[in-house]
Amino acid sequence: MASLRAGWKVQTRVIKALMIRELTTRFGRENIGFLWMMVEPLLFAILVSIMWSVLRAEEHGIGVVAFVVTGYLPLTLFRHAVSRSVKAFSANGSLLYHSQIKIVDFIFVRFAIEMIGTMMAYVFICTILYALKLFPAPAHYLDLIMGWILYCLFTLALCLILAPASEMSDALEKFIPVSTYIMIPFSGTFNMMSWLSPTLRDVLYWSPPVNAMEMMRYGVFGDDITAYYDPTVPLAVSIVLLPIGLTLCRRVRRTLVVE
Repeated sequence: MASLRAGWKVQTRVIKALMIRELTTRFGRENIGFLWMMVEPLLFAILVSIMWSVLRAEEHGIGVVAFVVTGYLPLTLFRHAVSRSVKAFSANGSLLYHSQIKIVDFIFVRFAIEMIGTMMAYVFICTILYALKLFPAPAHYLDLIMGWILYCLFTLALCLILAPASEMSDALEKFIPVSTYIMIPFSGTFNMMSWLSPTLRDVLYWSPPVNAMEMMRYGVFGDDITAYYDPTVPLAVSIVLLPIGLTLCRRVRRTLVVE
């Protein structure tokens, strides 16, 4: 037990150090510094919300601004986390000379930065919109939080697979940015399951992001919407992907050339 606590303390210090290094490398120390990790997804969500609000005021009986924010911010987390996982090992390979640093630390750190930044942006913009009466008070906090956790868990599991896969194939690095756009219709970002035909709904039922998104939106809008979701879908898929990703990371570590 004592060795476990000591190992946990070392790993915690490693994660903190890597996060500080990553934030400094990406955002520097000038202007607002690490707060850019919140401002980036915030700006995306604001611009898309403005565009949609100009086109329409409501979407199926709910405010379009609130609807766009609840969908686009999780999508921003997914896209940024996935893109940051590509070639993450090569970019940080020199740090592997330190025995305390493990290869999966790079993925956890990059994902944690995107997750924390998106969470900060979510809370900030929703608080402002609530004050402006453009966003409702969450109807079911537990569903909102659990939906967010499932969304993050699936995203992390996918990153753990894509990171080593991008080291095995250079073509994947070019394909991933395109695939993140292609997956938008299958993410539940700009549509609800109840708006779709039964046939299409049955297909999207097997999409982990859609189930998590529906759960989050039910947590926000409550009975004002009809949500279709099964939390076991993203949970089960994530449980399957996590060991696959960790196995691939271990395999890549054996062949990774440390410069």
